[in-house]
Amino acid sequence: MTEVTAALRSEFAPTGTLRVGLNMSNFLLTRTDAASGKPLGVAHDLGQELARRLGLPVVFVPHPNPGALADAANKNVWDVGFLGAEPQRANEIDFTAAYVEIESTYLVPAGSPLKHASEVDRKGVRIIVPEKAAYELFLSRTIKNAELVKDKGADLCAKRFAEEKFDALAGLKPRLMSDQAKLPGSIIVEGNFTAVQQAAGVPKGRPNAAKYLAAFIEDVKASGVVAKAIRDNNVVGLSIAAKA
Repeated sequence: MTEVTAALRSEFAPTGTLRVGLNMSNFLLTRTDAASGKPLGVAHDLGQELARRLGLPVVFVPHPNPGALADAANKNVWDVGFLGAEPQRANEIDFTAAYVEIESTYLVPAGSPLKHASEVDRKGVRIIVPEKAAYELFLSRTIKNAELVKDKGADLCAKRFAEEKFDALAGLKPRLMSDQAKLPGSIIVEGNFTAVQQAAGVPKGRPNAAKYLAAFIEDVKASGVVAKAIRDNNVVGLSIAAKA
């Protein structure tokens, strides 16, 4: 790991406090403490560890969804963000390699002829997906035949999926499992359309911070820090990403 100098601290945290941006819509990586109202979770724990190694105080800056977090990259409100690494976001953010992966697939209604994720992109199929999620950005690039409908947040999309009889609901598999439990007869198809790469990043223009952060992510994967954070937060459905 690169030596932590005063110049590196200043590049990471121009205000003197490391501001860690969190995507609060990803329930596998973030959650809100019921008693204090403060953010917690795997991403929170990694942000704390980064601040500890840098010798900086830390404050967490929650955002309602990944789109809001990404859109704020050039607004000087966060110094390090934890969110899905997508090409559309790389114009404003220097990403690390992934630290975890989350399988993304489809939920289909009872009686659906769709059995595998590879069968969903066909004419006449209507898919609903939360807008600006990493997997929505992937589907927007790759869906060729089906109709892709976007709306705000997983809860609203699940509601519309049931009420408006969509053919498929796209989402993270652990979230779809909870939706499936509320919709008798619904099925999660075999396979997946992608595995969302959850990474960390810094706003463009901080090259030394980006280099240190990349090395930090590789170290916390290899040393068991990520695995411990997953265990400590009782999370199911995350896979630690391979070494970059």
